[in-house]
Amino acid sequence: MFGCGCCYWNTGFDFYEPLPEPKPFSLPSPLPNWPSGEGFGTGRICLGEIEVHKITEFESVCSCNPHRGKSIGVTFYKAACIPDGFSSLGDYCQPIDRPLKGYVLVAREVAAPEAKSGCNHGSVLDSPALRKPVGYILVWNSDSPHDDCIYIWLPDPPLGYKAVGFVVTITPDEPSLDEIRCVRADLTDTCEISEKILDMEADLSKSRVQVYNTRPCLRGISRTGVSVGTFFCTTHLISEVILSIACLKNLDSTLHAMPNLNQIHALINHYGPTVYFHPHEVYMPSSVSWFLKNGALLYRNGKPEGEPIDSMGSNLPAGGTNDGEFWMDLPEDDDKRSYVKKGNLESAELYVHVKPALGGTFTDIAMWVFCPFNGPATLKVGLMTIEMNKIGEHVGDWEHYTLRLSNFTGELWGMFFSQHSGGSWVDAYDLEFIDGNKPIVYSSKNGHASFPHPGIYSQGPKKLGIGIINDVGKSKYFVDSSSRYQIIGAEYLGDDVIAEPCWLQYMREWGPMIVYDATMELENILSHLPVFVRFSVETLFDLFPTEIYGEEGPTGPKEKDNWEGDERC
Repeated sequence: MFGCGCCYWNTGFDFYEPLPEPKPFSLPSPLPNWPSGEGFGTGRICLGEIEVHKITEFESVCSCNPHRGKSIGVTFYKAACIPDGFSSLGDYCQPIDRPLKGYVLVAREVAAPEAKSGCNHGSVLDSPALRKPVGYILVWNSDSPHDDCIYIWLPDPPLGYKAVGFVVTITPDEPSLDEIRCVRADLTDTCEISEKILDMEADLSKSRVQVYNTRPCLRGISRTGVSVGTFFCTTHLISEVILSIACLKNLDSTLHAMPNLNQIHALINHYGPTVYFHPHEVYMPSSVSWFLKNGALLYRNGKPEGEPIDSMGSNLPAGGTNDGEFWMDLPEDDDKRSYVKKGNLESAELYVHVKPALGGTFTDIAMWVFCPFNGPATLKVGLMTIEMNKIGEHVGDWEHYTLRLSNFTGELWGMFFSQHSGGSWVDAYDLEFIDGNKPIVYSSKNGHASFPHPGIYSQGPKKLGIGIINDVGKSKYFVDSSSRYQIIGAEYLGDDVIAEPCWLQYMREWGPMIVYDATMELENILSHLPVFVRFSVETLFDLFPTEIYGEEGPTGPKEKDNWEGDERC
């Protein structure tokens, strides 16, 4: 470790109070030997003219602990154990209140791939992929009266090159030009800020400093931006800042680091979460085929009679868009309708879509669960909990969670938990595990939103104490997705590797649109509330999705934005 205590700023830092050093995080069980393949799990990924290696071991440079504002302390790190021939691209920073779990990429130049027909053989391609900076720009320093201080430097790249990270030192001396490399501009992509990890308020003598994680601006299956793992630092209002660093770009269209089919199965077997449903859940999941063969009907606009659907969905209209011409519904018979609503846990399975993320340096395994019916919502206002009669109900419910795995090692890096119209990413260190490295997913009562821990989650204005309740907990009702799954999509493997089920091509709604008068139910709720919160509740209802005022079935997985794009938070 580099020697350094806490940095000091006489109105913004604690110098004398030592900060705890975050401990490295590791998964509960060792990683297995993955089945053989091409580039997955080999530790290095070729991006075209550069090869990158993922560093997760660090040397601490300095920690700082602001005692004003809401920001917590952070530690700055340099990459350790850089392989011979590789160069640093920037330093790493993270909050001190979480385990040491991050990475930075280091790079080396490799022989340029053979030029494709029509490529421009101009001077750009004759330039090296990596070059030293011509100097450094001091972005911020703590101006400490003590020996230990912090200086954050932006590399000044040569013409035609981009910096992709910052350098941190504890002396005012400019870093060595050998410390870091800049990347040729055509090998980079634009990036944006994501999580704020440090925000130091300004006083009369200091400018405000903010530190953020970064990510590629454009993310999804076909996007090539690669996160470097470095941070962005600014002393200006972030709304006025144009990022002075870039991310990398993967120019290798073969995506050789993505897992092959055998490796996909091994990953699911190793990491497949166990999904727990609420102890009082009434509306269980089922397989799609169980739903279809137990009386689900296909309706067409203008025709009053529904048509039975084949258990494989072969007679569903394929392709197109959700134009309102078709929709599904439950059986007409009341007994059958009630039976199908409750689902069938024994038949339930997870439907898996495997796709490249962050330029093919990560693999996203999205696992979709289907429930024939979404039950009514529960509203919480202060200490009052009010169960709705119809509000929130709809036929057909698709929810999902996503595993994000590093293609360098196959390690689980984090999970996305979908929660109705949004969701959140959770780092691997904050997951619950069962049976080795298999995370636990808790599905909310009636609504089936996914959460990483048991408890009661409220969606709505926290200051007002108003929101929709998501109640989750462990029970005897669960599905083990490591064994009960079906792969329905992995486009990067090629057209003939994964046979997509017929129902996946159905782009319309999995339930009818039924508009009903919710006025009576809303007025009954509002009449029981104190006057001072009634307007707030009415405002909250205006912000709810359309199913608050009626029933509208969702579209299937392939019609969702995240089928080709990144998860929406």
